[in-house]
Amino acid sequence: MSVAIIDYDAGNIKSVEKALEYLGQKVKITRDQKEILSADRVILPGVGAFGDAMGKIRSYGLESVIQDAVRQGTPFLGICLGLQLLFEDSDETPGVKGLGLLPGGIRRIPDGEGLKIPHMGWNSLDIREGATLFKGIEGHPYVYFVHSYYLSAKHEEDVAAATFYSTKIHASVEHENIFACQFHPEKSGEVGLKILDNFIHLENR
Repeated sequence: MSVAIIDYDAGNIKSVEKALEYLGQKVKITRDQKEILSADRVILPGVGAFGDAMGKIRSYGLESVIQDAVRQGTPFLGICLGLQLLFEDSDETPGVKGLGLLPGGIRRIPDGEGLKIPHMGWNSLDIREGATLFKGIEGHPYVYFVHSYYLSAKHEEDVAAATFYSTKIHASVEHENIFACQFHPEKSGEVGLKILDNFIHLENR
């Protein structure tokens, strides 16, 4: 099993690499088109600003590579900013288009009494029954978030898990071979490792 982590100068790539290596996976951090398209699994992690990230992706010629990887059916996982980039737009940088692989937008978390933004910390998930990434995970597991913006997916059927922080947040999505988490599985202990392991071992769709 080969795993390509897309390198577009975003933060948090190394921690994802370490988590996957802990699970026994062969990992390549790369922006090489051939390596990405030949990988068994592709991951788009990231911490940072939506507009800057899309600028980097486009400057490195990665937008078409990501779309090709998804189109050919390779299981694809977005993490944190990587989830947000899969959608159409973001309140963080109006006018900048995302990858547009899934319908929906990224909105700023509304202010709430006693709540700090960015949202940093552990929140429990409400998991959709049958969600592939969460196979074998019981109850309402806690996972680790760091974000000021959240996903509002257009299609509820794409939402695999949700949480609440001032508003309902679509915390994970699944659509055909596209998977994504707003939270950080690589920083979410045993639950997060199980999610990553489920992604690695899912059947190609």
